[in-house]
Amino acid sequence: MIILASSSPRRREILGKFFDIKVYPSEIDERSNARSPKERALDLARKKALAVHSRFPNDTIVAADTIVVLDGEVLGKPKSEREARVMLEKLSGKVHSVITGYCIIHNGKVVGGVEETKVKFRNLSEDLIEWYLSTEEWKDKAGSYGIQGYASIFVEWIQGDYYNVVGLPIKVVVELIKLGFKPRPKR
Repeated sequence: MIILASSSPRRREILGKFFDIKVYPSEIDERSNARSPKERALDLARKKALAVHSRFPNDTIVAADTIVVLDGEVLGKPKSEREARVMLEKLSGKVHSVITGYCIIHNGKVVGGVEETKVKFRNLSEDLIEWYLSTEEWKDKAGSYGIQGYASIFVEWIQGDYYNVVGLPIKVVVELIKLGFKPRPKR
């Protein structure tokens, strides 16, 4: 059985498109001493996977952590609408990185990696930002936006894995197939 160590509906949707999964969110302290954003994302993904693996040692665990980085600054999940507005204003007209660390624990082996996708935002007007904030889509999203939703109109281009920006790199699905999991037939 594949267990997704995340409460993210986006990760559940991506992984659940290919496999039957169970969801068991990890309960970890999401602080990390890692120096770089990539190391931090991978460190937190490993911590999440190990926490859930301790409860389900005979299952395959998938965990991930996604962060947005602009000019070296990590933009996490906003705590308020004001914080979301500031993040969107910073991202306006600029290229940023979406970095996801992932970890898979299967039969005692730990497989992990990091995916980075570059995203260029259009210049965002104050009115557009205000409208987006009113949708409340920014809540619980790194960088204050969801590329798969209303914020899709912010994006001028992306370079890399679209699913990474949504929350789970597609290479995680490929890794699971390599480990012997067969994608389920379309329902």
